[in-house]
Amino acid sequence: MNHLRSIRLTRRLTQVAVYMATGIDQSLLSKYERGVRIPSTGDLLLLADFYKTSVDYLLERTDIPEPYPPKKQQK
Repeated sequence: MNHLRSIRLTRRLTQVAVYMATGIDQSLLSKYERGVRIPSTGDLLLLADFYKTSVDYLLERTDIPEPYPPKKQQK
């Protein structure tokens, strides 16, 4: 099972609930979860923020779901 689908199921969310929160169409979410389409950069950022995880986790480049620390702001 891919990370995008597993994180949604772990949080007991439906694709429709994710659509309502992010604006990413449910049919597109389904294609992302099944690996039929690769998410756009914008959608990956929306989903990572929504799930409070990293883009690398959603792309299965890591198995650690915790997000990276925020970037330090320059003074």
